[in-house]
Amino acid sequence: EVRLVESGGGLVQPGGSLRLSCAASGFTFSRYGMSWFRQAPGKGRMWVADISSDGRTTDYGDSVKGRFSISREDTENTVHLQMNSLKSEDTALYYCSTVLWSSRYWGLGTQVTVSS
Repeated sequence: EVRLVESGGGLVQPGGSLRLSCAASGFTFSRYGMSWFRQAPGKGRMWVADISSDGRTTDYGDSVKGRFSISREDTENTVHLQMNSLKSEDTALYYCSTVLWSSRYWGLGTQVTVSS
């Protein structure tokens, strides 16, 4: 069974940092690219970042480029999202995701709230 479990969310002040983690199981983690998405209240789910299976290629949405960094630890079957210089508009439920056998899988998400 494929499982993606996010953690690390919380309440942070504007300008602060958080590091999200996603623990994966049920598939050969090192063979697949991983992604982060987010969904703000009242809005659709939006892509945030990608990392390739070998970790050499990353890509980011324009709204987070230069502030967020995606990385992976294949020995721990974990993907991270380091979020710096957080803004109120980064407030959202953050999801880890991957595509396996032409199907996209999602975790349940972790809430990030940026507020003073």
